[in-house]
Amino acid sequence: MSIYQLERKQVVPLSLDQCWRFFSDPRNLRKITPPSMNFVIKRELPPEVYPGLMIEYTVSPLLGIPLTWLTEIVQVDPPHRFVDEQRIGPYRIWHHEHFFRALPEGGTEVHDLVTYVPPLGPFGALLNRLLIRPQLERIFDYRRNHLPDGSG
Repeated sequence: MSIYQLERKQVVPLSLDQCWRFFSDPRNLRKITPPSMNFVIKRELPPEVYPGLMIEYTVSPLLGIPLTWLTEIVQVDPPHRFVDEQRIGPYRIWHHEHFFRALPEGGTEVHDLVTYVPPLGPFGALLNRLLIRPQLERIFDYRRNHLPDGSG
């Protein structure tokens, strides 16, 4: 079993509190998910994450095939960190840590650390190299360009 990580950091021109309000609101997931993935939340959600919150959605990451994904928020440390884990979905393991740090010069550093294990056992490494990792990179590239900038 191979374990992989994807790490991304970026600075956004928002205060720590503004960042927290945006990212801790699970209803904003759709705003930062590429439209091509057909992301649809299946249940009404609260305006802020809390430990034990289950987020059910469908997403079509490959060839337009919809997959059910159930995420649980397992840790919350406002306004600095929260962690989600996949309970049902395409990965054997999915653990996503979200960190937020106010910068002395202004703005907030947004840091994502995703630890994951692809499906399909020994074929997972090949699948990761050819499909999964490039798709995750595209998703986080999209997010980089679609985060709030404080103008609205």
